Amino acid sequence: MSELPNFEEGSVLLLDKPLNWTSFDVVNKLRYNLKRCLGVKKHKVGHAGTLDPLATGLLIICTGKKTKTINDYMGMPKTYTGTITLGGTTPSYDLETAIIPSGISREFSKEELLEATNPFTGKIQQFPPDFSAIKKNGKKSYELARQGKSADLPAREIEIFEFKITDITPSKLVENGLDCTFEVTCSKGTYIRSLAHDFGKALGCGGFLSELRRTAIGDYCIDDSKTVEETIELIEQTTNQD
Repeated sequence: MSELPNFEEGSVLLLDKPLNWTSFDVVNKLRYNLKRCLGVKKHKVGHAGTLDPLATGLLIICTGKKTKTINDYMGMPKTYTGTITLGGTTPSYDLETAIIPSGISREFSKEELLEATNPFTGKIQQFPPDFSAIKKNGKKSYELARQGKSADLPAREIEIFEFKITDITPSKLVENGLDCTFEVTCSKGTYIRSLAHDFGKALGCGGFLSELRRTAIGDYCIDDSKTVEETIELIEQTTNQD
């Protein structure tokens, strides 16, 4: 079996994470196939920035010696598109937990919503969601949240470079609610779920993240990515070359 010098020496792969997969599911799937194709027991594979299971989009995967460069990619600005649903909240700030309708409905013009994004641009203080993997006193915050407890996570400084509302439609999830499609470019450490929650709170009607897709990390774009299946095919094809 021929070797894969590009993978062994270190490669940077752009993948489109599927819905309901964790970022570690992608890493584990690729690691398994790299080990299988290379005929080795160990092979370094890591990702540069977690995506929640309910999010899709760009994952930068580093293999071999390139895993040493993961932090370089982690610090790059990230761009997301998605939908914020107004008119309700959820404990997790997304669709992992049940929707609680706020009972508050009002009409917003696109201009009003665009103006409401202004306080959320620039350097701001953001509270991470309780349903996150941040540890406090040795326990992951989401473990406490699932027990109905709050980890009381402190706010952290993040930066929102751009926050645009691109469309408004009647909500498919909340009666008399609104679905606001958006585009956000932000710094490392930003929780888009928290942004959705805080945006709805500022508008007085509640809000949560109902859809999320990462489209860019720095200059790396989702258009240049491959699916998990396509990447596995590439590994196999390269391995089988004489």
